[in-house]
Amino acid sequence: MKRNIIAGIGLVGVGITIGIWLVSLLGNIFAKNIDNLGAKQAPVTVSQAAKELNNAMIQVSQAVVPSVVSISVTIEEKGKSNEFRQQWQEFFHFFGEQPNEEEIPGHPRRSEGAGSGVIVTEDGYIVTNNHVVDDASEIKVVLNDKNEYKAKLIGTDPLTDLAVIKIDAHGLTPAHIGTIEDIQIGEMVFAVGNPLGLNSTVTTGIVSAIGRGELSLPTKKSGYQVENFIQTDAAINPGNSGGGLFNLAGSLIGINTAIATRTGSYIGYGFAIPIDLVKAVIVDLIENGKINRGYLGVQIRTIDKDQAKFAGLSKVEGVMVNDVLKDSPSEKAGVESGDIILELNGKTVKTSNELQNQVVLHKAGESVNLTIWRDGKKINKSVTLKAKEEEKTELASDNSKKNDENSSEEVKATTFDKLGFSVSALNAESTKSLEMTEGALITKVDRYTPAADKGLFPNGVIVKADRKEIKNPGQLKKIIENKKSGDVLLLQVKYADSKRIIALEIP
Repeated sequence: MKRNIIAGIGLVGVGITIGIWLVSLLGNIFAKNIDNLGAKQAPVTVSQAAKELNNAMIQVSQAVVPSVVSISVTIEEKGKSNEFRQQWQEFFHFFGEQPNEEEIPGHPRRSEGAGSGVIVTEDGYIVTNNHVVDDASEIKVVLNDKNEYKAKLIGTDPLTDLAVIKIDAHGLTPAHIGTIEDIQIGEMVFAVGNPLGLNSTVTTGIVSAIGRGELSLPTKKSGYQVENFIQTDAAINPGNSGGGLFNLAGSLIGINTAIATRTGSYIGYGFAIPIDLVKAVIVDLIENGKINRGYLGVQIRTIDKDQAKFAGLSKVEGVMVNDVLKDSPSEKAGVESGDIILELNGKTVKTSNELQNQVVLHKAGESVNLTIWRDGKKINKSVTLKAKEEEKTELASDNSKKNDENSSEEVKATTFDKLGFSVSALNAESTKSLEMTEGALITKVDRYTPAADKGLFPNGVIVKADRKEIKNPGQLKKIIENKKSGDVLLLQVKYADSKRIIALEIP
């Protein structure tokens, strides 16, 4: 009996020993498998230059985020919804109003919107977009540290879509203001804002283009909008509007304003107001609460190759003066319709938006020097700017010597098939609406023709061709018939609200 007990104890001991050995063995195998999880080292050795760039991006992000705020607004809309803001929504999809579902009859409709802003002084001045705070009855600002403040509107500038608001705070982190001269196409930039409700979001990209214009921004009033944007591929979405565009040094170089989109969200292109224009506007708004901007008093358009060819310019750059406003600074300085502005204060002007941007940097009362191309040579004109409120909107009358040449042909109507448009003598309606008795009325413009491509459209009156006055269609026909293939025809056309100068190359 005793021997059986001893044998049983021995067997149990052996079993325990074997179990311990098996557990230990399996444990080592399991631990070994865990240790072998994944590769032993990273597949790429990061260069020192890449590490430095990565560190620089981290430093920029950490440095600039405290300077960007989130803005939410409440709008009380009486009657119809705000048409101007709807235009911004449809064109840029940046504001994203969310109207309240419950509307009380007889009371204003309330809606809400959101955007971004950039702190520019340590005591609470903030720059944002005008379309973010336009018509707001209440403005709330949330800092990066989550502190909330009610903001006061200091001033707005719809022409540049900029505004300044103020919160009662001190010890804030203002952005460092950069310079436009240092901005280069291809350089790395950072867009900081609050897109889609995601506060303090940083995206990065490059400067895709400089001086981007002719985007046809929505405006409350008729007239031009200053469009001279920095284009970037840094991701920008609804809510970024009013946020900052920063360079690799962490300097503010622009205020994000618009996106090119068909979906309402980022598809690769965003636009920022350049810092030189931002600085000029916010200084005026902070100091005076309004803009003291000077105006030339001209209607302008970037010249095309046909206009440059007709004028005898070696380069296709400069701005055509389509018309000069009556009693404007330009008229008083001797600027004429048909002049081509090449420089302002010695700085080359390549496009109309470049000229606009340069002019708005100057205050009323300042003088600017224009280099103009006229009759095959350069001349200089000094123009003393004045405030737009002082200008009369009546267009300049043409006091030049009348052309005594009359067409020998009594042509009432004619079609220029190769150019793609038709004209007739003025009728009673056009005579009344345009207050004109002479010229060639444009009655039709065919699609996909040289005339259509250059922006000619019906209901305008051709008043000059090759700088010669046109009294009737016959005179215009005679001038065109004397042209040969490759020649350029220069037309001055008056519409109800503007004048245009169009150059057409004869096919």
